[in-house]
Amino acid sequence: MAIRQLSETLINQIAAGEVIERPASAAKELIENALDAGATRIEIATAGGGKALLRVSDNGSGMDAADLELAVRRHCTSKISETLEDIRTLGFRGEALPSIGSVARLSIASRRRDSAGGHEIAVAGGKIAHMRPAAANPGTIVEVRDLFFATPARLKFLKTEKAEAGAITEIVKRMAIAFPAVRFVLSGSDRTTLEFPATGDDHLARMAQVLGKEFRDNAIALDAVREEISLTGFAGVPTFNRGNSAHQYAFVNGRPVQDKLILSAIRGAYAETIPSGRHPVAVLSITLDPALVDVNVHPAKSDVRFRDPGLVRGLIVGAIREALARDGSRAATTGASDMLRSFRPGFQPNSQRPQTAWSAETSPSRPYQPTTGFGERPQASFDGLSMPTARAEPQFSPQPPEPEPNARYPLGAARAQIHANYIVAQTEDGLVIVDQHAAHERLVFEAMRKALHSKRLASQVLLIPEIIDIPEEDCDRLMQHAAELSELGLAIERFGPGAIAVRETPAMLGEVDAHGLIRQLADEIAEWDTASGLSAKLEYVAATMACHGSVRSGRRLRPEEMNALLREMEVTPGSGQCNHGRPTYIELKLSDIERLFGRS
Repeated sequence: MAIRQLSETLINQIAAGEVIERPASAAKELIENALDAGATRIEIATAGGGKALLRVSDNGSGMDAADLELAVRRHCTSKISETLEDIRTLGFRGEALPSIGSVARLSIASRRRDSAGGHEIAVAGGKIAHMRPAAANPGTIVEVRDLFFATPARLKFLKTEKAEAGAITEIVKRMAIAFPAVRFVLSGSDRTTLEFPATGDDHLARMAQVLGKEFRDNAIALDAVREEISLTGFAGVPTFNRGNSAHQYAFVNGRPVQDKLILSAIRGAYAETIPSGRHPVAVLSITLDPALVDVNVHPAKSDVRFRDPGLVRGLIVGAIREALARDGSRAATTGASDMLRSFRPGFQPNSQRPQTAWSAETSPSRPYQPTTGFGERPQASFDGLSMPTARAEPQFSPQPPEPEPNARYPLGAARAQIHANYIVAQTEDGLVIVDQHAAHERLVFEAMRKALHSKRLASQVLLIPEIIDIPEEDCDRLMQHAAELSELGLAIERFGPGAIAVRETPAMLGEVDAHGLIRQLADEIAEWDTASGLSAKLEYVAATMACHGSVRSGRRLRPEEMNALLREMEVTPGSGQCNHGRPTYIELKLSDIERLFGRS
């Protein structure tokens, strides 16, 4: 079969299959062009989920007739010159507009600020029409109609109009978070108008617009630097979580990315703090020298490759864990909201009441009989505590922190224990309800975790070393981390070119499947260049031991024990949630309580 040159139109359609996967891909490329042009106001309009219409208008620098002529041709761009090592713009490939024009009906009207008039050019199915003058405001309007009309097979793979419209919304949200100084408006016949007013340098205000005002109240600021790579942003407290990872946003030099290394680092940073199946909320912005990251690994530019992925992962994990240790023990404000909803007064119609025989013991009109937990005699032991000031001096604690004179404690003073499991404490401006088992479980686990990282872990010597055959390159990677693994109680040696001898295993793990462990570590090192899997296993064992060794539900505590527990929680990182990610306490402000009784 003879080799022949493909036509320009077919080449553009092949390229469009990589760059323009769906309407949201086209929206992303057009918004990036507007941002690169210095726009401060971007308006996006859609119809039919972006398949029938996608219009992006901006007030950027605009283009003259010569620029418009080149903009619709492949590999024509104003954003790079001769190298890919210093890319500081969102777009640079020069493929978006010609790719869109090869599969849709594209028109571009643009005018420079210093020009008396504008110009318009159109492309339909790869065929470029003649340039013509056009009335236009300063900036650019790009209109895409009948997307994929020239490649009907692609239309069959698109989702419903509602799903495609939702994907465009997600693109706009990511861009809005990355550029808070730009006003975004998303409208159309297939959606409700969505507007994000510009917030200037207030990134948190823009995040609150996109993620909801609750994020502002439950976010912890991040600011870390390691070897000329900086990380800023906000991470939600562990108890403020979601059912999927869609609320995790990452940006590299201002570019929105969906990189598996970053997502994995976020997941690792929140390990042991979030329940299984739940995901943290986080917005991370990484800034580094453009030469240290490759943004050209995929036409969509959503994947990146770092020159030192281990450094980036360590920076993210370390910064988030440090922030959680500093300020992550507080309860999410959503917990109080859920409690208030459960307390809402209401009534049940007679027709819906259970048809049971009347009894004096169950009647809602029966005289009040205080239970043992709320009676005067059990509560008499609390008389010695200071009442409204929430200043409780711990009298019993394994290692109680030294209280400062006139100290005000965030978790307040214990006032009661109900159902032999929940501690009610009075704070300066409300009350706190603590799950004693969950709270003590976290305290025990943090003590064990500290011991894990403070010295070499105990190991058990194998009578007969385990010999594991693995590829030679995996042996090389494992031996590079041999010293790190030895600190965790796993002693390995090279046993020929393609084998590893395991001589000691961590005593905490008990009987170990050495073959499975070594292969898992080898796979992890190959993927992430880190051997954190063994440490995670040890922490899981520690969490299990902490669960069984903590104060059990149903145990009655003395007032001094309750206050000692509260004081320990205040100085322990991550005490706002147990090892399984459930909250250890819920806080109700006095204003919330007054609202329940209609006093506000």
